[in-house]
Amino acid sequence: MPPIKDIGCSTCCLMDRTLEEALGFISRRTNRAEVLSDGPHSLFHTEEACYSFDLRYTVHAPVADINIASDNEHLRRASVRVLDDLTKICDRIGAERLVVHPGHFWGEEMQDAAGQALNRSLGDLAAIQEEVNVRLAVENMGAWDICFFREPEFLDRLADLGLGFALDVGHAHVNGNLDSFLERGGAIHVHLHDNFGSRDDHMACGEGNIEFCRVMQAIPQNATKVVEPVSFRQYESSLNYLRSVFP
Repeated sequence: MPPIKDIGCSTCCLMDRTLEEALGFISRRTNRAEVLSDGPHSLFHTEEACYSFDLRYTVHAPVADINIASDNEHLRRASVRVLDDLTKICDRIGAERLVVHPGHFWGEEMQDAAGQALNRSLGDLAAIQEEVNVRLAVENMGAWDICFFREPEFLDRLADLGLGFALDVGHAHVNGNLDSFLERGGAIHVHLHDNFGSRDDHMACGEGNIEFCRVMQAIPQNATKVVEPVSFRQYESSLNYLRSVFP
């Protein structure tokens, strides 16, 4: 189990504040922050805030307007270009990981075309990773039928390309395959949050029924670890819970 201070907090729970304010909150509890580079925390507009704090960073790519599995080639290339530009910012702020969603499709009739688009994007991201210091980590998604990468078998595609894997514990629990993901291993980054296996509630660790003692023993010690809560109070509650489980 890593020191509690090494388990970071995502700025997703502080989107009602500026990035500077959010990082101020986080820096008082931990030495790691994950910047959700979207909306008011977009690093394309707020990069300078990162230099005001002695924090270790990971970055979560935008989620609202990006789809690397878009069958529209113009939109797919634009999404990849945004990620390419973001890797440069990651390098400047010293971010260790850039977490990327694997994209989605609209309707079964588009699944094959979207899958081919995703393959092209993954190849593009692998090439981009060769030119930067930040490691790209593709995140497993929750129980949404339109999303790619819900099952552990997708890990083979990432490994073949040399791309990293971001294990979202809550997403895997909702899909009923957390054990399978833990057995496969290989995560370089981990999102921690809890639920009861039916909805992706992003509860504080200890509020649902995920067995975090087993999870924390199974994930790689050198993986970066971040709580992804709904509120900052839930982040603090998660730390207290993990501290009680791992005194």
